[in-house]
Amino acid sequence: MQNTVNMAAESEFDEEEEPSFSDPEDFVADIDDEELLEDVLRERPLEADGIDLVVVVENVPQVGPELEFYIFSDKTINYDSVKNADGYKLDKQHTFRVNLFTDFDKYMNISDQWETPEKQPFKDFGNMRHWLEDPDCRDQYSVIYESGEQTAIFSNDPKEPILVEERACWTETYVRWSPKGTYLATFHQRGIALWGGEKFKQIQRFSHQGVSLIDFSPCERYVVTFSPLMDTKEDPQAIIIWDILTGQKKRGFHCESSAHWPIFKWSQDGKFFARMTQDTLSIYETPSMGLLDKKSLKISGIKDFSWSPGDNIITFWVPEDKDIPARVTLMQFPSRLEIRVRNLFNVVDCKLHWQRQGDYLCVKVDRTPRGTQGVVTNFEIFRMREKQVPVDVVEMKESIIAFAWEPNGSKFAVLHGESPRINASFYHVKSNGKIDLIKMFDKQQANSIFWSPQGQFMVLAGLRSMNGALAFVDTSDCTIMYIAEHYMASDVEWDPTGRYVVTSVSWWSHKVDNAYWLWTFQGRLLQKNNKDRFCQLLWRPCPPTLLSQEQIKAIKKDLKKYSKIFEQKDRLSQSKASKELVDKRRLMMEEYRRYKDSAIQLYNQQRELRLQLRGGVDTDELDSNVEDWEEETIEFFISEEIINLGDLE
Repeated sequence: MQNTVNMAAESEFDEEEEPSFSDPEDFVADIDDEELLEDVLRERPLEADGIDLVVVVENVPQVGPELEFYIFSDKTINYDSVKNADGYKLDKQHTFRVNLFTDFDKYMNISDQWETPEKQPFKDFGNMRHWLEDPDCRDQYSVIYESGEQTAIFSNDPKEPILVEERACWTETYVRWSPKGTYLATFHQRGIALWGGEKFKQIQRFSHQGVSLIDFSPCERYVVTFSPLMDTKEDPQAIIIWDILTGQKKRGFHCESSAHWPIFKWSQDGKFFARMTQDTLSIYETPSMGLLDKKSLKISGIKDFSWSPGDNIITFWVPEDKDIPARVTLMQFPSRLEIRVRNLFNVVDCKLHWQRQGDYLCVKVDRTPRGTQGVVTNFEIFRMREKQVPVDVVEMKESIIAFAWEPNGSKFAVLHGESPRINASFYHVKSNGKIDLIKMFDKQQANSIFWSPQGQFMVLAGLRSMNGALAFVDTSDCTIMYIAEHYMASDVEWDPTGRYVVTSVSWWSHKVDNAYWLWTFQGRLLQKNNKDRFCQLLWRPCPPTLLSQEQIKAIKKDLKKYSKIFEQKDRLSQSKASKELVDKRRLMMEEYRRYKDSAIQLYNQQRELRLQLRGGVDTDELDSNVEDWEEETIEFFISEEIINLGDLE
């Protein structure tokens, strides 16, 4: 019976007419394929994807065709392959030339018609070195205070600083002078700006989002900017080199997270700059910004390098590798000639210290000699101006705190030992190779060495944790001229001439007692300048002198004659200052007398009005006649104390 019912139901279902889902003949859909099939079309292969992944390799050995095409599955691998393989020398006759396939289209579409560049108007910023023409030879310095809200430029004067320029919110972080003092760089979120001229007008600006560090080339032609923001393989933006004169971007570079600033180090003339990566030292040349000889130096295990301040010579060091000793190498550029190699054993670490003129190189070598415990330090002194670059060694068994060369001499100073027994030793490198210990001061409160830019004088400073202890030293006879203290001092800055030195407590390191003090090179305190939330002081550098060594010697020979002129000028300045002070006081007294006379005249004019207001009583006479005064004594009850005399008995 159940089967009969089911068959009847199926018969009724079959008889029902099926609905039609077809569109009418005149129906037009109002939705396109992009919207309807978006998820499907998203996976559709694009022509650009295929082309971008093609790499063309030329100059392949002619076993078959000398041109090869490679297709990669990923763009990152694609760009890396071009970067690494282009210029690779397979053998003496074959050097690969590798390009992206899309580069061919880019260069094919360049217009054949020459368009004359638009002539840019010349901008006259005035005398860019006007501060050097100061009649009193005053140097300038920049000051940031009020936690960075205010930036000012001052001319240094022994009596008091002279304000040159002051602006609010001039920079967002800090400022920096160019090596020759021509430009002042300020930092902003969108880039940096360069200022100069007599009125500190904006000379140039460079757009680099999030810039935090900069570095100038020694010739002031280029500036390097760094931003920690992420960049892409196709368009490196972490490090950018700019042309200061034109404002153009010369080249961009990637930056590894482990790199130390400055990542690029410049040669002394600005013709070359170098960068160290893993097992590689890359030397670039200007103005092309390309690799020197189109290839880098492969140096396995390279740890550090440094340019000579006086020549186009690079020194680098490589640690030990199994049975191969560590070595320090001096290499000349652009010839890439190794002029000296020094092998070292049992090396823990090396630090490279050049004398400012490039006459000497000191390699501080920390070693662990076999059979002994602890670290021994060797100072390997390279005499760069002598034939075959001889090397002398000074060994010290105490821990080294600081090392510094005399900028233009043959002496160096070392702080060694441990607190409270810190010693300061002074050495002299003689031409015969002998290194003499001139003097040693024991029990010094110092952790930093600051030489005068002109040599001979120095400051031994105990900064920050050592409470700002200062020792002013004359190294000609190694005597301490003066001992002073600037409590919690964080920085010491010599002026370019070596006549003055500034100690300061920065708000960035210590939140109270923020100020900068001006001293003479002998340790005489001239000024205490307290600035609210003082942050930074930087002296404006000066370009190298135009005088020859013979002219400088002649000036030193006639120094007594010039000193009389300077002393006379100082006396005139002091008398002028005294005259100005007397004139100022006389003017103030005259202004007071004029005010007093006008006040008395107004007082007399208001006499009738005072009589009316006071009922005809002449209070002026009452106040002026002492005989009419009456003295009254008024007593006030303050407290009462009752004493029982019976208790006293």
